[in-house]
Amino acid sequence: MRPVEEHAATVAGLVAATGSETVRLADARDRILAADLSSPLALPPFANSAMDGYAVRAADLHGFPVTLPVPEDVPAGRVDGPPLAPGTAHRIMTGAPLPEGADAVVQVEWTDGGLPGATVTVEKAVDAGQNVRGAGEDVTAGELVLPAGTVLGPAQIGLAAAVGAAELVVHRRPRVLVLSTGSELVAPGEPLRHGQIHESNGPMLAAAVDDAGGEARLLRFVPDDVAEFLSTLDAALEQPTDLVLTSGGVSAGAYEVVKDAFAPRGVAFVKVAMQPGMPQGAGCYEHAGHSVPVVTLPGNPVSSLVSFEVFVRPVLRAAGGHPHPDRPRVRARVSESLRSPAGRRQLRRGRLDAVTGTVSPVGAAGSHLLAALAHADCLFVVGEDVTEVAAGTEVDVWLLDPVR
Repeated sequence: MRPVEEHAATVAGLVAATGSETVRLADARDRILAADLSSPLALPPFANSAMDGYAVRAADLHGFPVTLPVPEDVPAGRVDGPPLAPGTAHRIMTGAPLPEGADAVVQVEWTDGGLPGATVTVEKAVDAGQNVRGAGEDVTAGELVLPAGTVLGPAQIGLAAAVGAAELVVHRRPRVLVLSTGSELVAPGEPLRHGQIHESNGPMLAAAVDDAGGEARLLRFVPDDVAEFLSTLDAALEQPTDLVLTSGGVSAGAYEVVKDAFAPRGVAFVKVAMQPGMPQGAGCYEHAGHSVPVVTLPGNPVSSLVSFEVFVRPVLRAAGGHPHPDRPRVRARVSESLRSPAGRRQLRRGRLDAVTGTVSPVGAAGSHLLAALAHADCLFVVGEDVTEVAAGTEVDVWLLDPVR
């Protein structure tokens, strides 16, 4: 059987890095920045008040209480910038530009709240610079604020907006065609006849592709006939595609349409030393003069999704420019004893208790037990050379998304 690392390297070699594209800021969440972003301006762009209060000259405040005339009101957004004469105070709001001549702000709580056109009585002194946000205090003009490779979350998008970027150059999401095959499959919501099952792998893998930063296109119910399969595939490949991802039809039995269609056309089918997910395939399919990468996953749902986690997810994230393509990994102690098949790396569904540092198996090892995977928040790894794991043994744990 092929070692897991060897097959992972084969899959990684198929999918090239995507190019870049420019997107609106509103569409940039969770994308990966493809070009450095520098600020054309300082943040703040001007000195402004950090408090609602009164802009003053600190030197004018002595011999308390001090009463000063208030000739002007400076709300946030006022652009004419009335200067402050010595011996006066302007009422000012948070974020409003500090008037020329002022060097501090007295917060309103330290005054009697005097109105513009009248006077204000100040009861406490302030130092020069107090309650003032200096120009460029956060970002200087020309400063690199977001380097290429940054994952764009809410804070990063907020910073990009603050420096005036309406659009960002990001890595293009890998385009993945997800094929679902099997004559026994029926769309969710449709009634089942004896011998039929609802098709789950297609929606599951399409969701996994999107979650990994790709762009999934789901093609359901590809016929279990090689000629029809290839005709349907060729029609679908008229749209740009970075990867074809299939599930099912790759084992050693009859009616394995994926294997029958792809094996003579550049895709190698192998047994990988892992459980679940032993039957795998990878290669390139020639279409219209172009080589299209193909990864074929087994049909049992747990085998399919675990195989995606091991071989496909990190490749899609790397192709899309993600700086951290792999799942976060920790070490934990198994909560109970278990067995594992000799010569195969086992990936078991689990729940991690971060407080005790233990991981508990969820369900049995069967590759059809999808409910157990849906209730797991991690996968833990038992090595190929291990057949029995005693309770308390430390294992590698892959952290999945939290169970919702």
